[in-house]
Amino acid sequence: MVREAEQQDQGHPIKEVCQRAILRVAELSSDDFHLDRHLYFSCRDDRERFCQNVQASEGKVYKCLFNHKFEEAMSEKCRDALTTRQKLISQDYRVSYSLAKACKLDLRKHRCSLDTNLPRAREARLSYLLLCLEAAVHRGRPVSGECQGEMLDYRRMLMEDFSLSPEIVLHCRTEIEAHCSGLHRKGRTLHCLMRIGRGDHSTAVDSVCQSALKTLIQSADPGADYRIDRALNEACESVIQTACKHIRTGDPMILSCLMEHLYTDKMVEDCEHRLLELQYFISRDWKLDPILYKKCQGDAARLCHTHSWNETSELMPPGAVFSCLYRHAYRTEEQGRRLSRECKVEVQRILHQRALDVKLDPELQKRCMTDLGKWCSEKTDTGQELECLQDHLEDLVSACRDVVGNLTELESEDIQIDALLIRACEPIIQTHCHDVADNQIDTGDLLECLVQNKHQKEMNDKCLVGVTHFQLIQMKDFRFSYKFKMSCKEDVLRLCPNIKKKVDVVICLSTTVRNDTLQDAREQRVSLKCRKQLRVEELEMSEDIRLDPELYEPCRSDISRFCPNMNFGNAQMIECLKDQKKQLSQRCHQRIFRLQEGEMNDPELDYQLMRVCKQMIKRFCTEADARNVLQCLKQNKNSELMDPKCKQMITKRQITQNTDFRLNPVLRKACRADIPKFCQSILNKASEDTELEGQVIACLKLKYADQRLSPDCEDQIRVILQESALDYRLDPQLQMHCSDEISKLCVEEAAAQEQTGQVEECLKVNLLKIKQDVCKKEVLNMLKESKADIFVDPVLHTACALDLKHHCAAITPGRGRQMSCLMEALQDKRVRLQPECKKRLQDRIDMWSYAAKVAPAEGFSDLAVQVMTSPSKNYILLMIALSVCILFMVGLLCGRITKRVTRELKDR
Repeated sequence: MVREAEQQDQGHPIKEVCQRAILRVAELSSDDFHLDRHLYFSCRDDRERFCQNVQASEGKVYKCLFNHKFEEAMSEKCRDALTTRQKLISQDYRVSYSLAKACKLDLRKHRCSLDTNLPRAREARLSYLLLCLEAAVHRGRPVSGECQGEMLDYRRMLMEDFSLSPEIVLHCRTEIEAHCSGLHRKGRTLHCLMRIGRGDHSTAVDSVCQSALKTLIQSADPGADYRIDRALNEACESVIQTACKHIRTGDPMILSCLMEHLYTDKMVEDCEHRLLELQYFISRDWKLDPILYKKCQGDAARLCHTHSWNETSELMPPGAVFSCLYRHAYRTEEQGRRLSRECKVEVQRILHQRALDVKLDPELQKRCMTDLGKWCSEKTDTGQELECLQDHLEDLVSACRDVVGNLTELESEDIQIDALLIRACEPIIQTHCHDVADNQIDTGDLLECLVQNKHQKEMNDKCLVGVTHFQLIQMKDFRFSYKFKMSCKEDVLRLCPNIKKKVDVVICLSTTVRNDTLQDAREQRVSLKCRKQLRVEELEMSEDIRLDPELYEPCRSDISRFCPNMNFGNAQMIECLKDQKKQLSQRCHQRIFRLQEGEMNDPELDYQLMRVCKQMIKRFCTEADARNVLQCLKQNKNSELMDPKCKQMITKRQITQNTDFRLNPVLRKACRADIPKFCQSILNKASEDTELEGQVIACLKLKYADQRLSPDCEDQIRVILQESALDYRLDPQLQMHCSDEISKLCVEEAAAQEQTGQVEECLKVNLLKIKQDVCKKEVLNMLKESKADIFVDPVLHTACALDLKHHCAAITPGRGRQMSCLMEALQDKRVRLQPECKKRLQDRIDMWSYAAKVAPAEGFSDLAVQVMTSPSKNYILLMIALSVCILFMVGLLCGRITKRVTRELKDR
């Protein structure tokens, strides 16, 4: 009769009447094992060995022998007889005296025995009894402790010996013979089948066998008590004692505790395998997780229309219930129909567990098996499969892409779902993000905190790689960035429809904001909350070149050529490309130029500047507008309190600004009328994304010396002249044309760490030794500029500081007025200048005289400037005036003599 249930071909089926009689005899013998003569004679010696002190009544000897069934000392004959008895019990629970007696009232109370006339009907099977009473327990209805104890014993019995489930024997025979022979004891065969069912072997389990496995696990319900699964219990005993000792024995939370320690140092390999094999099936039926079921049964009935615990249908299979629950878990208040708080916590717990292994997510495994084999066959380490699918998102089939996209979108809202990342980031979370990590409801705050603290000392490599990887994945779709999506989705639909990639959305919105700002629009088209989040996204993109594909793709080859060993993070790669800008390919150079133009307009986007000068900004620029931070730092650059590293960074940015007026927004605005007026010829030759190497600024400097600039532009050029007079590197034209002369004539001055105008002074002193005409012209231009304002000549200004204070205090600076004052004082014998000042002034007069010979005035404007700045200005002006008067008198007198007029003509 037992074999009949395990065989497909039934040549001589036992009649129903005979079956009833056999089961009735077995039921009558369930009280005393002496009444089962075959079992009694088979197990006499084993009874004396294992159960000598057990009374032969109420089925106690049966239970004792069942508990010792897989002992080494148990005889095979007795083991076979016990197995036959157990198989009868699985067909009719009443064959077990202790179970039928203990659960009699509970079966009646919960209506689990509807048809007592049919002993082999569905209601009589052990599996149905267990399912029915488990449903009552899960729903919180009272089931006696004695009955629950008996249920636990028989659930453990089903998990220990696969042969007690005729469906397993019938439908899984091929798999058992091929892969699981010789593993018949202590649940090993069942776990072997579970491992094949999970897909850990190249061959897959037949669907009918898979269904039989699911039915058995649902009946045994090992999720409610890990001790039911003997193979798991033995494999994980040491882990439970060390990692989960704070949890009561038999508590369902033991399994969750084991999952939390999966892939940690406390986990052992055998326990890991047994745990994942069991969790594979539990994850496919939400009812097999008793805690989840208890907390979410009301939500499932309300939102997912489930009612009975063991109710399954084609419309609502077990796996679909959890999918329904997690779709409602992350709804906003505006969307309504949300999960209760306690249910959401459990849904999050399950999601955290599933993130540990792709195979624990039924939808992901079902829809992505082909893509996993195609793209990720070599990615076998923990967590690599999902990362691989995210990396190949655009290449996946649509069904898999949707699942991976939804999961990534969910992770962006609650990064704690990625349990492996959270473990790796534990130190940084505890130090910098514990406030947001403790929030039960995460709305992307934890991920944002991790990104902001990526480069803290507590950050380790695993966490850094994980956070950066998620940032890179977010660039594929703006929906993967939860805070950005929630803040800007309405703006995206309105202003940037049909754009999916996050980087394109950021560019679209940023361009809209910039245009509205430049055009002084009455109302910004991008909402305030979106503009705030847009700023966060722009700052994140400035930290790693890979987060900006528009920059990264054109510069890939340049990165491998010029910056092969540079880190991507902390904007180090971007800074390296800036340093190598002149050697870059044209496309990369153009992108770097645009990047720098954006950073100069908005210094907050300059990650390196903001990082290096963070403390100095707090000290000097707390009240400065974000767009004026660089201007503020420049003004405080020479303060004694300025950090040397920050000062060095400011100098680098000044050098960059002076290469092109477009990189200096303050100058560009102040000189917007002067540049086309005086330097149009240079603009006509300019390329849109290529530096002008300071040509426009050099042009404006000459016009400053001619005193022809507008007041605003003049102020800005004066600042540039003062800065470049102290550091020759800030004058790109001088550096470009005089690099050879500097290396030959001014080696010591150029090598000095602190630039105080000594290189410029060296070039002026060695003017006669300079051979290259272009360099000589630049030095002559410097001399010409210094005539216009003494502040432009730091060496002279330092030497004559006291004399300026004593003799020229009332003179307004600028337009050469103070320089003229000093020249007059030099000529006045009554005035005694400081020796150093007198010497420097005399040197300048000699230089200007030489400059006048070498570079004569090119027009009336140059001539006028030379006269006005000449030490003999008064004499020259007097001579010019005298010449004009003589010319007038000669014309007046000689004109009458040469052309006399008669009286008649006068009187006419």
